[in-house]
Amino acid sequence: MTTTAAPDVTAAGRSDIAHHLHPYTQLRQLEQDGPLVIVQGDGVHVVDEHGKRYLEGMAGLWCASLGFSERRLADAAHRQMLQLPYYHAFSGKVPGPVTELVKTLMAWAPTPELQRGRVLFANSGSESNDTAFKLVRYYNNARGRPAKKKIIARQKGYHGVTAAAASLSGLPTMHQHFDLPLPGVLRVSAPHFYGNGKPGETEAQFVDRLVQELQDLIAAEGADTIAAFIAEPVQGAGGVVIPPDGYFPRIQAVLKQHDILLIADEVITGFGRLGQPFGTNVFGLQPDMVTVAKMLTSAYVPMSALMVSDAVYQVVADASASVGTFGHGYTYSGHPLACAVALETLRIYTDDDIIGHVQRVAPRLQAGLRQFAEHPLVGEARGLGLIGALELAADPASRKPFDPKRGVGAYLVKRAQAHGLILRVLAGDIIAFSPPLVITEAQIDELLAKTALALDDTLAWVRGTA
Repeated sequence: MTTTAAPDVTAAGRSDIAHHLHPYTQLRQLEQDGPLVIVQGDGVHVVDEHGKRYLEGMAGLWCASLGFSERRLADAAHRQMLQLPYYHAFSGKVPGPVTELVKTLMAWAPTPELQRGRVLFANSGSESNDTAFKLVRYYNNARGRPAKKKIIARQKGYHGVTAAAASLSGLPTMHQHFDLPLPGVLRVSAPHFYGNGKPGETEAQFVDRLVQELQDLIAAEGADTIAAFIAEPVQGAGGVVIPPDGYFPRIQAVLKQHDILLIADEVITGFGRLGQPFGTNVFGLQPDMVTVAKMLTSAYVPMSALMVSDAVYQVVADASASVGTFGHGYTYSGHPLACAVALETLRIYTDDDIIGHVQRVAPRLQAGLRQFAEHPLVGEARGLGLIGALELAADPASRKPFDPKRGVGAYLVKRAQAHGLILRVLAGDIIAFSPPLVITEAQIDELLAKTALALDDTLAWVRGTA
C-alpha cells in the first residue's frame, strides 16, 4: 500500500511520488519523504526548488566532469540540433559528426592496439557492457570455439543494469528478485584488502591469494570454456575499491596464459578521473575491449562507447562478411547530438588541461579524506585522483562494520545534504566522493568541511541511539 507523503512535500514532489518509479531508491521511504527536486546547475553546485545550493560531491553519478553549467556544451548541442538532429549508422550510412568523433576518440584510446581498432557507440555504460558480453560470444563462435563463453567478474563489481550487465555486476541487490545472474558468469573476490584481507595477511599475500583463486577457478572450469575477465580499474559503486600494488599485472599474466580476453570497464574512470586519461594507463592494463560513458559527454547527453582491439575487430569483420551483416546496434548509436557534445567535451579536456588540473587538486582531496581516518566512525579512508571513500565502522580497530539495519551511512549522507553537500552511500556504509573534475582547491576545502560536520553529527546520533 502506498505510504502517505509528509506534509512538507511540495507539489512537484507529490507529482513525482505519484507517477515516477525511481531507480536505486527505497520506494516506500520515497513515498513518505518525497524527492529532492533539483532545478538548476551552477558549476560544481546544484540548486533545489527552494533555492538551496549544494556542492555536488558525486558529480551526479560519477559523471558531470565539467560541472553543471558548461555553456560550450550547450552551444555545441544547439548548433547540432539545428544542422542534423538525428541520423543513424545502420546499413553503411553515418551521421557526419560520427566521422570526426571516432577519429578523436581513437586518438584518446589508451593502448596502440585499441587505437588501431574500432569503436561501437551506445547510450549508457550498461549498454556498452552488454555489447561486450555479446561480442565475446560472437568473437569466440567466429573463431570456432563455441564452448569458450564464460565471463569472470568480481564481487563488488558494477557493470550496469541490463540482464547481462547486471549479471556481470557483483552486488546482491542487483540480482535479488530479478532471477539473475544469467548462466555463464563466474565470480572471484574483489581486491578489497580492507574488507577481504585476513588477520595478519600483508597486501602482497592478499594478492597472492587472489591470483591463486583465479588460477583455481580456471582449472576447475577449464580454460577452453572461459572467454573473458571484466574489471573496473577502480571499483566504483562496489565501494571505491583501489586494487593493491601488483594485482593487475599478476591477473593479466594469468589471463594471457589461458587466452582469456580482458574487458576494462572505464565507465567511471575514463577521461581523467584518476589523474590519467584512463585507469588502463594508471594500472598498466592491456585490455582487448574498453567501455566508456559518463564523462565522454560530461553526462550532458547520454552516450557510451565500446572500444575493441584490432585483433577482435578483424575476427568480427570476417564473421559479419560470412553472415551478411553484423547483427547488432542501437537506434541512437552515434546520435549526432551526442557526438557533437562528446567532441566539445574532449576539446575542453584538452583546451583547459583538465587532466593536469586533476593532478594539481587531487592531492588536496586525498589528504583531506585521509585526515578522517582517525575519526571514531571511520574504518578506512581511501582514494585515487578525484575519487575516494570513507568506509564507516562500528569498531575501526577490528574493522567491525555497523549493522546494515542501523543505516549509519544513509544518516551521514542525509546530514551532509542538510549542510549543503551531496554524497552517496554505498553498500557496507561506504561514503563515496567523486566531484566534478573542474572542482577547485577552495571547493574541495568546502566539501571536506561539510563532510566533517556530517561525520560529527552522525557520531552524536550513533552514540545517542546505541
